[in-house]
Amino acid sequence: MTEDKPLRQIIEEIPPGNVLFRTDFPQYNVEFVGNVLTKLVEDNVIVKLAQGIYYRPKLSRFGAVKPSIIQIAESIAKRDNAVILPVGETALNELGLSTQVPMTYTFLTNGSGRTINLGNQTIVFKRGVPRNFAYKTTLMAYLVQALRALGKDNVGETELSQIRKLIRMEPEQDKLRQDLMMVPIWMRKMISPIIIKKSNETNTLDK
Repeated sequence: MTEDKPLRQIIEEIPPGNVLFRTDFPQYNVEFVGNVLTKLVEDNVIVKLAQGIYYRPKLSRFGAVKPSIIQIAESIAKRDNAVILPVGETALNELGLSTQVPMTYTFLTNGSGRTINLGNQTIVFKRGVPRNFAYKTTLMAYLVQALRALGKDNVGETELSQIRKLIRMEPEQDKLRQDLMMVPIWMRKMISPIIIKKSNETNTLDK
């Protein structure tokens, strides 16, 4: 096929480590794209992750490096022009508040809800209300979901220490303070002193 070479070349030029989709090539016939992708999988140029989802393997001395579940989820969201937000164990793991690796990665989305099976792991997108996506900082949006998963009575010194670290590293301190007004009261009481302390330290250094 004369079309096979240009499409194959397009895919081969995708940087290693990137996720790609069968729908990324609307200029080609769907069946033709499927056949080319199948051949590229057979030739180890790409790896199939799930129905219609592939990636260009990034090679290390240990072999092909698979993209993280977070990267895959973000790639799907980008394709769909959607916003996603990790919840539950996924949020805890992302913020370093849990070392447990989830088998099911759950996200709120302003797009369509769905479940995607990736071998022994699963991505679940659940439709979320607009308020969840209204925070000005990603940190606060994630933190609210993580604390909700932990529960008020399960936030100990270990978790607070990590939260302090995350807040100290956040470059958008003004926006973080604005976000405080949106969080549940018990979370605000917990987070507010940390943000105020960080603000006071910054003001002292600026003098």
